[in-house]
Amino acid sequence: MPDPSQIHGKAIPAAELPAGTVTVRVVRESIGNNISGQQVSVTVAGTTKTAVTDGQGRAQFDNLPRGEQAKAAATVDGESLVSDPFTVPSAGGLRVILVAGLAQAAERKKAEEAKELAAPPTKGVVVIGGNSRILMQFQDDNLQVFYVLDVVNSARARVDIGGPLIFDLPRGAAGASSLEGSSPSVKVSGSRVTVLGPFAPGTTAVQVTYQLRYGSPEITFMQKFPVAVEAVTVGVQKVGNMRMTSPQFQRTNELRTDEGMIFLVGNGPTLAAGSPLTVNLSGLPIHSRVPRYVALGVAAGIVAFGVWLVVAARGKDMRTRQALQHRRDSLLGELEQLEVKRRAGTIAAERYSSRRQRLVSELEAIYGELDETGAGPGGGGEGIAA
Repeated sequence: MPDPSQIHGKAIPAAELPAGTVTVRVVRESIGNNISGQQVSVTVAGTTKTAVTDGQGRAQFDNLPRGEQAKAAATVDGESLVSDPFTVPSAGGLRVILVAGLAQAAERKKAEEAKELAAPPTKGVVVIGGNSRILMQFQDDNLQVFYVLDVVNSARARVDIGGPLIFDLPRGAAGASSLEGSSPSVKVSGSRVTVLGPFAPGTTAVQVTYQLRYGSPEITFMQKFPVAVEAVTVGVQKVGNMRMTSPQFQRTNELRTDEGMIFLVGNGPTLAAGSPLTVNLSGLPIHSRVPRYVALGVAAGIVAFGVWLVVAARGKDMRTRQALQHRRDSLLGELEQLEVKRRAGTIAAERYSSRRQRLVSELEAIYGELDETGAGPGGGGEGIAA
């Protein structure tokens, strides 16, 4: 489920709604905890309209003046909830969600986490989660390798796996270091990565980079992890006729990023603890000029390619739904920042319009995918955000 604080007050395009229609959903603390019988107002063009939420926590406003600025509001148990300003679209409608009790929920969660961390750890296991991935980009005659791993503890308490989680990087790895965003419990020494326990409930981020030198057009990359890997995902920047094969891959695709980079992406099923992930790369460039034209930094490379991984992996299983929800939350954040820039006058109108149209189009596509993998647009289940 998305973090309610990230979608509170946001207007989401809803192409299935009639033009000039805005629905406002009011929930308490979490998506699905609907508040029915709640009075809601929408102020547009100086006029305020009111409606009452139904059993799904939604109030609907029809025939609003298109192109006008508006905002939604409600007062729940003395708490004033106000949406971000939005523009009534000329085609399709909008869905807005207002979340009551966010501050109380955050305090309660903080207290619960503190209590759990104070309790002694229990014996258990962790896995490398299905959203983990290994990415590679070229730098001269080296491969810059990035591990973006989620070590997942699905228990409600801290877990002791019998010591730290330790794995050695492949032969030839050099200059290994932990990246910003990695957990403080991650330590890198030479080619050894150590993740100190015990492991808190949820996810421990392990983000590591290193260089893999090569002197011939074909190399074999092998990595073992001491815990199970829920799903294998490896992406390598493609140059020329380069090929990537692995006995662990069920499929290999080519993906192109917004910056025009092409990646070979291999996906495979669960990998048992201690089983080697073996990847063969052939047709590697020697003295390649490609990096001269690739001006992406480490962080930009991870973010740009990570976006394509979650968008390209669309399907109808739970992992795909989680990826779509994660991408949706990211796009909502981008949309919010874009609106801030517009209001501050720091972005040209043409660039604002083009960027917003792309974000809205991708959000519409993602919401369509989410509708196909869960309840439809008319439903009111926990999987429907607004």
